[in-house]
Amino acid sequence: MANVITINRPDVVALIDEAATKLTGGNKTEAVALALHRLLEQNARAGSLFGAHRGSVKVAEGVDLTAPALDAEPTAETGREIDR
Repeated sequence: MANVITINRPDVVALIDEAATKLTGGNKTEAVALALHRLLEQNARAGSLFGAHRGSVKVAEGVDLTAPALDAEPTAETGREIDR
């Protein structure tokens, strides 16, 4: 794994300098890390929730995938203790 990355393009260096000044108090490494984290987050959520292709999962009519799975209220939410 590289410990040093050299960027020579003047336009990219200027963007990093500007972002570092505005966002991280001049820390160029942190500015680049922030930008890369943001790019990775955007791509991580792209795509279907259930599969690689639209329509890859079929849900029966009348099924609500957002409804709670349990009918009973969890004990932790009520504050009641369970006697065992």
